[in-house]
Amino acid sequence: MKKVLFTSHTANFAKFNRPFIQDLRKQGYIVHYASADDESIEGVDRHIIINFARSPLRLDKHLKAYRALRPLLETEQYDLIHTHTPSGSVVTRLAVKSLPKKPPLLYTAHGFHFYRGAPLLNWLLFYPIEKWLARDTDMLLTINHEDETLAKKSFHTGAIERLDGVGVDLAKFHSIEQIKKSQLRRKMGYQDDDFILIYVAELNKNKDQKFIIENARKLAKVIPHLKILLIGEGAWHGKLEQLVAKRELEQTIEFLGYRKDLDILYQMSDIVISASRREGLGLSVIEGMACGLPAVIRNNRGHREIISNEKTGYLFRNGTEFQNAIIDLYKNPTKRRKIGQAATKSVERFSLEKARAKMQQVYRQFLEK
Repeated sequence: MKKVLFTSHTANFAKFNRPFIQDLRKQGYIVHYASADDESIEGVDRHIIINFARSPLRLDKHLKAYRALRPLLETEQYDLIHTHTPSGSVVTRLAVKSLPKKPPLLYTAHGFHFYRGAPLLNWLLFYPIEKWLARDTDMLLTINHEDETLAKKSFHTGAIERLDGVGVDLAKFHSIEQIKKSQLRRKMGYQDDDFILIYVAELNKNKDQKFIIENARKLAKVIPHLKILLIGEGAWHGKLEQLVAKRELEQTIEFLGYRKDLDILYQMSDIVISASRREGLGLSVIEGMACGLPAVIRNNRGHREIISNEKTGYLFRNGTEFQNAIIDLYKNPTKRRKIGQAATKSVERFSLEKARAKMQQVYRQFLEK
């Protein structure tokens, strides 16, 4: 019976692969997952603990992870390996590279750290490594056009495919009627006249919730019942809460932590927002758009992949553009509904159904030889 191994530096990342893992197991394949032990992974035949480091500078941890992974690969003799996340993928590809008999190796790049406008250090650190390891990658999967174009121009790899993300369950994330929206708001403790912005992301420097907080006061002066919901956990939680308190925005900005009811939170909101500086695609934005929300999101390569500016949302480059977009949508509810409807239609290409079909096609190329 053929065996497939998935790897990523964190176990939490397995949630994005869960549908593809389910499909492989239904087809009779054995599936293992190697990652750190930050949480358990369900739905696999075996979870192997390999403590990949997130930071590219932790060479000691990378060496330790390599020494744990290398004998596993030789013992298990996997028929296919699919690796994710930058540091986990570097260690995985180095380990595969050293094998006397190499199994097919797929690498999904969920947004290269080098891109137009990226810091020079990112290009100096990440680009040479990715270019070198691409030679030993049988298929490189990208999730946006900029990464795909760069890879095809600069990398010598087996094959390059572009995916429309990991897929959004449109049966779960969908728009609802206004009466249902009102019911959800009352159930969740909000009012019909609240104007709700929702931002789902890890609380960290890259996701830049600080930008949202710094612009909230001016928005609140125009929008009397403004509510900004920050969903997620992260290293910046305490720092951001202090900033909210310092600016006396506790009645406007709410930290809701990690949530499993994102569909309900999107459906009761008015606009989905993101201030992320670097984004491979932006799954949370797509989920919000699927629920009928216009998107107001920072102009970066991943976000440009998602929306048509002023048709399904707004791209902003600074605080003034962010504020103007939010206020425009607040003052023009008919326009907001029209853009929201267009947003829902536009994200159908990111459906989980299409993502599963694409990945099944990819896996067949290597497992049915």
